[in-house]
Amino acid sequence: MSTLQTISSLIYLVSAICYVLGVHMMRSPKTARQGNRLSAVGMFLAVITIIVTIIIEGKIDAIGWVVLLVGLALGILYGFVKARKVPMTDVPQLVSLFNAVGGGAAAVIGIFDYLLKGDGASLSVAFSLPVLLDVVIGGITFSGSLIATGKLSGHVSGKPIEIPGSRILNILVVLLILVAAWFMIASPTNVWFVTLALVMSLAFGLLMTLPIGGADMPVVVSLLNAFTGLAVAFAGFVINNQVLIIAGALVGAAGTILTLQMADAMNRSVANILAGGFGTGDSDTGAAAADVPVDVKETSADDIGLQLAYAHSVMIVPGYGLAAAQAQHEVAELAKVLTDQGISVNYAIHPVAGRMPGHMNVLLADVNVPYEQMKQLDDANPMFESTDVSLVIGANDVTNPLARESGNAISGMPILDVDKSKSVVVIKRSMSTGYAGVQNPLFALDNTQMFFSDAKKGLQEIVAATKQYLE
Repeated sequence: MSTLQTISSLIYLVSAICYVLGVHMMRSPKTARQGNRLSAVGMFLAVITIIVTIIIEGKIDAIGWVVLLVGLALGILYGFVKARKVPMTDVPQLVSLFNAVGGGAAAVIGIFDYLLKGDGASLSVAFSLPVLLDVVIGGITFSGSLIATGKLSGHVSGKPIEIPGSRILNILVVLLILVAAWFMIASPTNVWFVTLALVMSLAFGLLMTLPIGGADMPVVVSLLNAFTGLAVAFAGFVINNQVLIIAGALVGAAGTILTLQMADAMNRSVANILAGGFGTGDSDTGAAAADVPVDVKETSADDIGLQLAYAHSVMIVPGYGLAAAQAQHEVAELAKVLTDQGISVNYAIHPVAGRMPGHMNVLLADVNVPYEQMKQLDDANPMFESTDVSLVIGANDVTNPLARESGNAISGMPILDVDKSKSVVVIKRSMSTGYAGVQNPLFALDNTQMFFSDAKKGLQEIVAATKQYLE
């Protein structure tokens, strides 16, 4: 091994250590930012090492350098500007878009290197197989992530979209992928089979994601993130790059574990989620009139402020309605007003609250909510019985007591035991159902009061009323 290869391998090892430690630190909201920075340092070292290696070995010509530097500059500029400007409510679709870019880039690497080798006699199965997996997984990730981005942003309906004859189409697509795989290995120089594998993979990504409803989007984003990691890892095998293999394997493994955890949090298998058909999308039309609880008690900001001012403990339960209204600043202000008066305030965060894993944690961390106040499902549930007021803001399915009963769409799903609180206040725009399309009997319980309002406007009124009673 040359001196250059030895130094490169050592730097790649340092990069890999940064990735591993970074992913480990992302397990906790308290250290997630540092973990993200550490992982970025690892990637920076890897990129610089690759560029320096290219310079020393003289592997590309002037045109290649122009393409490389222009692409690098555009990617850095877009990523930096987009990440800085994106509202916290749009982070899920940005993550999904990045998944698409990662999967697509990995597929392009595999295709380019496959065609570059040229001579079919020199291509072994050990090379052709990683190329095939790279192209297939990368293609599925690219098209599937674009559809997920569209569903999250509202450009594609959040409701399940069923294509006539989709099952037959899925079987046909899979068979064509297998045919392409066989001939890619048997006749590596035939570009048509590579093209067939790519096109069918793109089609499978569309067919897989379109039937999945809004309720399952957090799991889908996590699954596609795992696919991106696998595609990158196989791209690393194709071009023999250790950094891509290690980074891709880490993302793939972490994404797979998170996907399984998210599926458990919904009491559904990943296979059942991929079968689609669940989740109607959150709309103001609500359920049928016969399904809507009629005995709800409406309240006002003034009454809520009075309850909060005289409470000893308050639990805030954020949902996507909080994110959609961009009311994170108002909820943080309310919590500070209460804690300054010695009132205990915590946040109960369900694993699938929001549109992506950790969405609520990121949203609250953005407004400097103390990490120790963020309670996950298992930590929060034992606290509800001793909670004076639970303030549910834009959350629906994750607080629905029907999950404890059988025979409905959310049966068995772990929920936040909000109904066990002494008093429950729900801030919601209307009586519409959540993504599961199931009405929530929590709203009609004796200890529940409804405050119909946009989360941001309603919280502003509650903050003003609470301050008045605390003066």
